[in-house]
Amino acid sequence: MKRALISTALLCFAAPALAQTAPAPATTGVSSSRAVWQIMSNYFTKAAEQVPEADYSYKPVETVRSFGQLVGHMAGAQNMFCAAALGETQKSEDDIEKTVTTKAALVAALKASNEYCKRAYAMSDADAAGMTKLFGSDNSKMFTLMLNATHVGEHYGNVVTYMRMKNMVPPSSAPRTGQ
Repeated sequence: MKRALISTALLCFAAPALAQTAPAPATTGVSSSRAVWQIMSNYFTKAAEQVPEADYSYKPVETVRSFGQLVGHMAGAQNMFCAAALGETQKSEDDIEKTVTTKAALVAALKASNEYCKRAYAMSDADAAGMTKLFGSDNSKMFTLMLNATHVGEHYGNVVTYMRMKNMVPPSSAPRTGQ
C-alpha cells in the first residue's frame, strides 16, 4: 500500500514537471496561420494554372468577377495584406485585377504575391503581435496574416465553383498520388 501511495505521489508531482520540459507545439501563432495560407494559396495557384486561358473570362453571372479577375484580385489583395503585415507601403487590392489580363501575366502576378507573402509569414509571433494599419484601422500583424489566409480560402471557394461549372476537378478534389 505504501509503495502504491509513493508511486501515485511521484506520478502526480513528476508528470507536471516532465510536461513543462516538453517543447511547445510547432503549430501556434504565425506558423498555424502560415500552414492554412500555404494550403489555400497552393490550391489557388494550381487552379490558376489548370484553368485554360479561354476560361479566364468566364463569369457564372454578369455581376461577379471573371475567373481571371479573381486571380488578379487575389494577387493584388495578397500584396496589400502582406505589405500591411510587413509594415511596408500598401498598393490597392484591385491594382492587378484592373491592369493585368492574360493568363500568363495573372499567374505570374499570383506567384509573385505568394513569394512576397512568404516574407510576411516568416515573422515571429512576437513580431506578429505588433500593430499595423489595415483598411484604416489599427490591427495586429497576426490578424492581418490570418485575414489574408482566410481571404485566400474564401476566394478559392469561388474558384472551386467556377471550375465545377466548367466540368473541371479543382486541385483540392483531385486524386492524390504517391500516398
